[in-house]
Order: sequence, then C-alpha cells, then structure tokens
Amino acid sequence: MTISATKIPVAQTAADLRQTLTGWRNAGSSIALVPTMGALHDGHLALTREARTRADRTVVSIFVNPAQFAPHEDFARYPRDLKKDRAMLERHRAADLIYAPSVEEIYPPGFATKLVLEGPAAGLESDFRPHFFSGVAVAVAKLFLQTAADFAMFGEKDYQHLLVVTRLAKDLGLGLQIVGVPTVREPDGLALSSRNAYLTAEQRGTAGQLNRVLREVRMRAKSGVSIPQAEAEGAAQLLEAGFDRVDYVAIRDAATLALLREISGPARVLAAARIGGVRLIDNMAV
Repeated sequence: MTISATKIPVAQTAADLRQTLTGWRNAGSSIALVPTMGALHDGHLALTREARTRADRTVVSIFVNPAQFAPHEDFARYPRDLKKDRAMLERHRAADLIYAPSVEEIYPPGFATKLVLEGPAAGLESDFRPHFFSGVAVAVAKLFLQTAADFAMFGEKDYQHLLVVTRLAKDLGLGLQIVGVPTVREPDGLALSSRNAYLTAEQRGTAGQLNRVLREVRMRAKSGVSIPQAEAEGAAQLLEAGFDRVDYVAIRDAATLALLREISGPARVLAAARIGGVRLIDNMAV
C-alpha cells in the first residue's frame, strides 16, 4: 500500500480536495475517510490504522463543526491546533491528505438545509443535546459527498453517533461503508477523548471510575438483575464516585438502541455523566 511522503498536504477547499482525489481515482486507488474535529490523540490514530488496512489512500478531515454545539457548549474553547495535528499525522505516517475546510466551505452563505433523524438518533444523547445529531448529519454527509470515500472510520466510543452515521449513509445511498473501530483507553479504562484535556488532576481520578461502573452494570445485567435496576444502581454509583450529574445510564439493543425489557441478544450499556464542566460518555458491549 502506498504511504504518503513525510509532509502531508492540506486541502482547505472542496475544489482542492477534488483535484487530489481525482488523481487518486484515475490511478485506481480506493479512499478511506477519517472524520475528526482535530485535537488528535491515539484514538484517532487507531482510526487511521484501520483506514490503512481498508484503502489505498487515507484522508483525515479536521473540522470543528459549529452546528453540533449548542450556544452554552464549548465551541469557542474547543482545542484547535492544525499545525500540531498535522505533525502528529506526519510522525505516524497516518494519512495521505488532510482536509481542513473553513466553516464557510461547509456552510456557505445562504445555507438552509437540515436533516431530520430518527431511528438510533432517538433518545440518549438527543434527550440532552437535541441539536447534536442534526448538526452532525449535514456536515458528515457533506464530507462523504466531497471525498466520495469508499470507507469512513468512526470510533465506538461515540456509539450512538456510529449507529446514526451508519443509518444516514444507508438511508441516503451514499455508497460507502461505515467502519466502527474499538475504543482506545487509558490504563484505568478511561476512553480517550479530546475533552479529557479539560479535566483537572482530581477530576481525572474520578473520570476513570466511569469505565469501572459500566463494567459493573454489565455484570449485573448479565447475572439477571433487571435492566431498570442495573441502570439505576449504575447512576447511583457514578454520583457516589464523584460525578456531579448523570445524564443517563442505559442498556439498549446493540443494533438499534431500542429499549429492552430483557437481554436476549447483543446489547450495549451506555452512559453520560458530568464532572464540573466536562461531559464524558462511554459504552461497552453487554
């Protein structure tokens, strides 16, 4: 498989992106897309490694999407350092092209299109961030169309996001395969996330309890404890561990995120909880 030179080129417009991709397509190369918001870490590198096993060429997009942030959320302070992200990708020879469009490139003046999402988008994150998936969907769809990728890599840490994007690509017939990549974790089990950088040292110690609690919820559910009880006990444990607020601890169908009365097939336990101003999410198979 062809590996890019040390310096990774950066396309900032769809026209520049298309020019490079056309050359790749004419050479018969397949293309994988790794969509990111930057602030890259080892979890993102896992996505690029999977991309390299799937396709001849890898594009990493870096776009902090304003449409998926509510007014009270952290859009303004979300970490942005394209130079650092590029250096990381170059150091690991992890991409052949970076696509770093401006907000105006994705949402040009007069932009007026929205997508209404149902299915796996219902509940959980949507109960607490009702703007989120509609904001994600348009930007992701544009990235899919602009790159015409054969594959797109998404981490399982954002499990509902993964299912929503998979449904979106299928429903719109976008012609690419969505690939879920296992969550990369710290030694204490904390899922890697760009927002972990917001945690103080004390909060970081508490954050590692999220994974432990999820494992115990899973164990209870598999041992026959009712789903509502396992969920309630998990939420109580998170509060006892030092989290300030628990948005949800939920056990759902792994394929659809539908509510379950009992576990009779693949399931997933998902949680979202806050420490100070930091909101952490995680999940694991049951």
